[in-house]
Amino acid sequence: MRADRDNGAGLICDLISRRLPKSYKYNPFVDIQILSPSRIGALGTVTLNERVRARLNPKTEGKNEVKIMGNLFREGDRVMQTKNNYDIVWRKDGGEHGIGAFNGDIGTIEKIDKKAQRITCFFDDRTVDYTFEQAFQLEPAFAVTVHKSQGSEFPCVILSLCDFSRKLCYRNLLYTAVTRARELLIIVGDETVLEAMVMNDKKTLRFTGLGAFLKGE
Repeated sequence: MRADRDNGAGLICDLISRRLPKSYKYNPFVDIQILSPSRIGALGTVTLNERVRARLNPKTEGKNEVKIMGNLFREGDRVMQTKNNYDIVWRKDGGEHGIGAFNGDIGTIEKIDKKAQRITCFFDDRTVDYTFEQAFQLEPAFAVTVHKSQGSEFPCVILSLCDFSRKLCYRNLLYTAVTRARELLIIVGDETVLEAMVMNDKKTLRFTGLGAFLKGE
């Protein structure tokens, strides 16, 4: 769908909150993932998360929320684990327990207990408790960057292609985004940006110093 940065965010909010659930019966908290190449900008993940939260999970009386390290967390929010944690404990309804929450896991905040300073999240079939000190491992995930989505798939993906640095305008990034969608992909943005990404197959060189390390230099 063609849109500029001024109306693109509104279109994305309408797609995830009304049009796609109505037409395809998608659950906006589970089945639809918004992707953007960038965190910043009018159609970056930071702004989109704020606007989508206001539509899907607005502030209401009795719904707890807390702001930690610049991130607002509200009961009912969609969140992502952003680093591997091999020590945190999870539990299942049947009483099974285990350890580990991993980078890219996406879930929902079930409860925020301000007195106990604890955030309880549900990931698929696992429940995990985070202390407020551990909440830096979480970030809002109604919208996530294409980079953060690697390794995951979703029934429906809305891809925002407006208002981001041209340094991110290359084919491999587009390929990663497109292949995250299992059933339906909707691209919201400028057709010229999409064309530029398709045409730019420049490979990014990575200088790791591995050769010198193996040689003992």
